[in-house]
Amino acid sequence: MWEKATEAAELHNDPGAFTAFIGFEWTSQPNGSNMHRNIIYRDGKDLADQKVPISSYDTDDPEMLWDWMADYEETTGGRMFAIPHGGNLSNGLMFDDITLSGEPLTADYAERRMQYEPLYEITQMKGDGEAHPMLSPDDEFADYGTWDKGSFGPEPKTPDMLPKEYARSALKRGLAYEADLGANPFKFGVVGSTDAHTGLSTAAENNFFGKVALVEPTGNPIRYEETITGRATPDPADDLTHADAIASGIAAVWARENTREALWDAMERKEVYATTGTRLLVRVFAGWEFEEADMTRSDFAAHGYEAGVPMGADLNDGPEGAAPKLLIRALRDPDGANLDRIQVVKGWTSAEGPQERVYDVAWSDDRQSDADGKLPPVGDTVDPKTATYTNAIGEPYLEAFWEDLEFDPTQRAFYYVRVLEIPTPRWTTYDSVFFGIDLPETVDASQQERAYTSPIWYTPG
Repeated sequence: MWEKATEAAELHNDPGAFTAFIGFEWTSQPNGSNMHRNIIYRDGKDLADQKVPISSYDTDDPEMLWDWMADYEETTGGRMFAIPHGGNLSNGLMFDDITLSGEPLTADYAERRMQYEPLYEITQMKGDGEAHPMLSPDDEFADYGTWDKGSFGPEPKTPDMLPKEYARSALKRGLAYEADLGANPFKFGVVGSTDAHTGLSTAAENNFFGKVALVEPTGNPIRYEETITGRATPDPADDLTHADAIASGIAAVWARENTREALWDAMERKEVYATTGTRLLVRVFAGWEFEEADMTRSDFAAHGYEAGVPMGADLNDGPEGAAPKLLIRALRDPDGANLDRIQVVKGWTSAEGPQERVYDVAWSDDRQSDADGKLPPVGDTVDPKTATYTNAIGEPYLEAFWEDLEFDPTQRAFYYVRVLEIPTPRWTTYDSVFFGIDLPETVDASQQERAYTSPIWYTPG
């Protein structure tokens, strides 16, 4: 069976036109807690066929998976990495403070995890994993596609699990681990993917084919009512159904060519970003000596690499008195919605523990922030009765030159960019209109699609 899978990948791989990676999913699920990883090969069939993939029947421990990956690389001379996903359904195991075997995290663990797991799938159908409103109460956009009602097992969700399930919290805790261990176990870039089991890439709201074939587009109530999680817990309130699914996401890669090698290398260096299904473009560079005039340079990207670092990289010690400066560009999906705003999300260490702040750095429609620095909403043109919207609000392109005026060179920090679109109809709204059925009461008619870039890290020298 494995050789048939690798043969299919080889058949469809067309360097320069269409890249088909060889890979498999390792579905660790101890006690129903989601610990799934997708393993992505840099190599072709000749190397991949030399070792049969490991499965969760062999082990459910990620450290044993890494051992298998190390053996593959040593035996074949090939390369691979794993992408964890669905941490929001892990009941606190995905970014835990102990290993699956119950041991405290060590520097060796941190180094191995980042060697074999440089990326995290931050958004997919079974919920968005960037942030949670309980963990980020000052972030009005943190409650997006939130799935926080347990996993696939009998253990109910409790609040203490949440910091170990969401990417922003893990990134902040990783800074603290680096200060303690000298290595950061949660220093990951981010991508999005569907996690669909249909063989279809359908992350668009108006073309959402669902999680599995059973819930592909239909007016049958099963499309909304099929239970996804909560089956094994005693409380029906723990259930999440397919109507709660989000049509997400997409992995975007800044690579020099469309080949396995170039795309894999770009992912390993974390020069990637995630979207919730939209195909908007985002680029960000950080440096010490950028200036606002750099935003209009004809060699914007070349200068960004020469004088700074891209998403996913480390910004090393700068000149005394200097602060990180970011150059950010965002362009709407050509077939999609205008942009609402660009935000910079900063996390840092302090004597009081890990901190975070979200900065609005560019926005549409000449809005003014209030006394607390918050912008008013961009508006909402969605008509739920017709599942339509207009680009009468927002902007097709936004850019920002941003300097961290609160920078403390003694504090570890990271910066990533979040770009929000104007509200558009949710997939359930499109279904409601197309099939002539009622919109589920548990979901909103509209939503704001978004993109998340991989962080850029600063470490004191």
